[in-house]
Amino acid sequence: MIRVLLADDQEMVRTGFRLILSAEDGMEVVGEAGTGVTAVELARRLKPDVVLMDIRMPDLDGLAATKALTADPEPPRVVVVTTFDLDEYVYGALRAGACGFLLKDAGPRLLVEAVRAASNGDALVSPSVTVRLLEHLASKPKARPAATGTLSPRELDVVRAVARGRTNSEIAAELFVSLSTVKTHLTNVHSKLTTRNRVEIAAWAWENGLVQD
Repeated sequence: MIRVLLADDQEMVRTGFRLILSAEDGMEVVGEAGTGVTAVELARRLKPDVVLMDIRMPDLDGLAATKALTADPEPPRVVVVTTFDLDEYVYGALRAGACGFLLKDAGPRLLVEAVRAASNGDALVSPSVTVRLLEHLASKPKARPAATGTLSPRELDVVRAVARGRTNSEIAAELFVSLSTVKTHLTNVHSKLTTRNRVEIAAWAWENGLVQD
């Protein structure tokens, strides 16, 4: 059972999310918060697997609340859900440790997929956000050396596939390897690149020109 905490200052939004997630097998909404401070308090007390976090909330905004939670010894997985797709929010959410970023108009299917991905240790970003985010990263000067030599050829293949939005199963099929082998490669990549999730792997790949349009 995936235990979810909803954090949004609009009761109507929380109600809609609750109805969508409660209708899914294996998901349970364990609490709701209308402010950032309450979200942090409830998350630490209820220990949800995933927190759906709005950005603009009273007392403490969602980015600050996310940063506080992801700094905990056993942090929940945080997916930022917002009506605002401004680049500063995307970058802020990822820097704060969020493992996903969704717009509220992304639809029920993507909401459910984002929760499942977060619970599984993956990350999902709204497609419209992903395109702009990766285009921006690809056009930026390299923030750090590519250091591709630290990755094996197969690990680089996995990185490129992640940057194109492939799931672990799709990567396994494309590379003709087992799912467990893909997971092992990803673990090694995270260790070598000091990335926390798939979004950061994708960002690293695009920043360093490993993915061609």
